[in-house]
Amino acid sequence: SLRSTCTLCRTKPTDLVFIIDSSRSVRPNEFEKVKVFMSRVIEGLDVGPNSTRVGVINYASAVKNEFSLKTYQTKAALLQAVRRIEPLSTGTMTGLAIQFAISRAFSDSEGARVRSPNFNKVAIVVTDGRPQDGVQDVAARARAAGIEIFAIGVGRVDMHTLRQIASQPQDDHVDYVESYSVIEKLTHKFQEAFCVVSDLCATGDHDCEQICVSTPGAYTCACKEGFTLNSDGKTCNACSGGSGSALDLVFLIDGSKSVRPENFELVKKFINQIVDSLEVSDKQAQVGLVQYSSSVRQEFPLGQFKNKKDIKAAVKKMAYMEKGTMTGQALKYLIDSSFSIINGARPGVPKVGIVFTDGRSQDYITDAAKKAKDLGFRMFAVGVGNAVEDELREIASEPVAEHYFYTADFRTISNIGKKLQMKICIEEDPCECKSIVKFQTKVEDLINSLQRKYILWKLCLVRTQRVGLCLLEGPVGKVYPWGKEVG
Repeated sequence: SLRSTCTLCRTKPTDLVFIIDSSRSVRPNEFEKVKVFMSRVIEGLDVGPNSTRVGVINYASAVKNEFSLKTYQTKAALLQAVRRIEPLSTGTMTGLAIQFAISRAFSDSEGARVRSPNFNKVAIVVTDGRPQDGVQDVAARARAAGIEIFAIGVGRVDMHTLRQIASQPQDDHVDYVESYSVIEKLTHKFQEAFCVVSDLCATGDHDCEQICVSTPGAYTCACKEGFTLNSDGKTCNACSGGSGSALDLVFLIDGSKSVRPENFELVKKFINQIVDSLEVSDKQAQVGLVQYSSSVRQEFPLGQFKNKKDIKAAVKKMAYMEKGTMTGQALKYLIDSSFSIINGARPGVPKVGIVFTDGRSQDYITDAAKKAKDLGFRMFAVGVGNAVEDELREIASEPVAEHYFYTADFRTISNIGKKLQMKICIEEDPCECKSIVKFQTKVEDLINSLQRKYILWKLCLVRTQRVGLCLLEGPVGKVYPWGKEVG
């Protein structure tokens, strides 16, 4: 039988507000690290109007409400909003920011829920300096109002201030990191802090049709022998005995200039790991690849390559187009050409399209996106970075939540790889899916390896402030100097 693990931590419903210092002592590249930290914490939460809501207060000499608890109700929308936050670069009025949290951010009008044992109210304060106002009294009022406060100090922060702000026990609520470049290491702590560890199977808090297996803070659904888990990760179907394993799969890959060379290589690796999970042959899975930018280019059609080795070699040879983002034109090509019989598509065989993009389309996508789904194609939409949630949802098949994915940057697409691989494997033939764990491990190793190179380059850039000195060895012996577009 197959298993699917509940990937989100099951969290107690929480109103979470980040209170972020962007005073002039926080350099722009350091502020980007804070945004990455917030994104990582959000990615580990169970986000929704009835679960965890998130708001962000940005402060310096004044306080700016970036967004309220009621503003965004999906994880993807929150991550996009965090990316848009800019530093204020003035003084450090920490007490004023905490007062704003009490009077505004945690108010009913801003989306906070009525104080109750069923809800947590949490504030995470991140600061790197000594405040220019008092914090002790206002922090005490916040705690008395039922707000649990975590205080994170960076660099030359005043530790006494952190202790005045934080809730008890202070060992759990005060954290210090020596620089913004390592604040990300606190991510795991906060993901665990919001996770409710309980036996969800024993309490009946699960949706498994046949077998529920508890894991810390989550659960796994499984099926009895002779059954396989459906794509919803909860219900089961009887095995088909090997029939119905044919699949026509086409990747539609964004090759626009915003992707950048190092990330384009990452996407190629990502494609090949998914290919590795398929059973490729004339009677089983066929794979096609289309790249689009300002124009559309078929890299290879369905059925041109009869085995995984040849497909992967062709993917590796794909040259980066590096221009615009004509997603609508690419979707029309998928419908008119990629899934046509003349281009290798097989009548009566399930058609799956995976659209991978990192930005807003420069043309109209609605008609082509609707037509693809009307024709019965199963469409997955994968967005990274500046991808637009509304466009991803428009492309994705129903149920939309199972067919569109978003992550803040390319370094975290391994999580999407796991989900997509399982869904495509089930589409191909759930009874023939093999090496799921092996596949996931390979993807993680790949992403981690590329991530290490990327982090080394970013550290070089931070330390030297000289782009020309920061070179990273790329694929096939190339060296890429990056700089003008570095976020």
